[in-house]
Amino acid sequence: MLNSDGIGLTDDDDLRGFARTIAEIEWLLLILVLAYLVAVKQQTESQIAIHMALFFLGAFILTLHYAHFYKAAQSLRLALETWVMIVFITWVTWYSGKVDSPLINLYLLPIIASALILSKTMTTIATATVIAAYMAMAYGSSKEGMASLSYWGVTFAQIAPVVLVAYITTMLSADIRFALAKLKRVSETDELTGVYNMRAFAAILKRSLQQSIRHRHPLSIIMVDADNLKAINDSFGHDAGDKLLKHLIAKFADELRQSDILARYGGDEFTVLLPETALDGATEVAERMRKSVELSRFDVRGKADLTTTISIGVASFPEHGSNGDLIFEKADKALYRAKREGRNRIATYELEKDAG
Repeated sequence: MLNSDGIGLTDDDDLRGFARTIAEIEWLLLILVLAYLVAVKQQTESQIAIHMALFFLGAFILTLHYAHFYKAAQSLRLALETWVMIVFITWVTWYSGKVDSPLINLYLLPIIASALILSKTMTTIATATVIAAYMAMAYGSSKEGMASLSYWGVTFAQIAPVVLVAYITTMLSADIRFALAKLKRVSETDELTGVYNMRAFAAILKRSLQQSIRHRHPLSIIMVDADNLKAINDSFGHDAGDKLLKHLIAKFADELRQSDILARYGGDEFTVLLPETALDGATEVAERMRKSVELSRFDVRGKADLTTTISIGVASFPEHGSNGDLIFEKADKALYRAKREGRNRIATYELEKDAG
């Protein structure tokens, strides 16, 4: 209601953007390996193996990104693509010289992609897999054997860049995500009260209404106005008015579910989105909110035991329309009728009384 180490990101827009990035990395892998085949002659057996890998990766990319064959959650799809890239690089590296292959550095691409897109756990597993693949390819390559100090020194020097890139990129990604999350919170919340602002509320309302229409489920909007904010501001100053608004938020929170969305409309007005709630249920919630505020008290500077009341308007889908702006407008009209009729009351939208 107030102001979301799994696989990784969950925001749909971010995931779609990263899916495009992964596809570009996969095409880049194909191009680089093709360029290698053109530039470097390979034995027939190795050429066939690498061409097979190119064919299967190309088919995988086309199927996943253009035929939309894979319908699972997108974060799972991104993880799958990262592992496919690791397998592809291991295969072509194995047939192009193993640890001496110039393609060995291609491992950095899926590692960077994993660190930027997926969780630390997934990146750690991917890095460990790359190290294991490298160790398997390096096995038997040293004349002195694995027991020699020089073998482990060379091995460490060769795999260290992968580990360092994974670590640094993961840390950088965490910092970027934290900064973006903070910016998102600032852009979506009201500075004084900490609840959603109308920009965020409008986006949530649009998504919620689409779901309600698709599944034929009810949805309601409540508009709330503080009845005496101006009087408190005039008598005690704007600090007291700010305290009143925060007091109202606390009382509303006591009566709302976690799935309900509370936003500040402006000044002393608030709006509440009640998903999966019909008109009767919304009216009951509104009454609980009204009564909770009416029975409450709050202090200003420790000298005054103040009271306040609220007026509320309610409108719902499907009774009052299937357009979010229209339902919001009708809730607002019902609110102003509640104020006209004496305040400290609830009004549901009625065409005969609120039209015009």
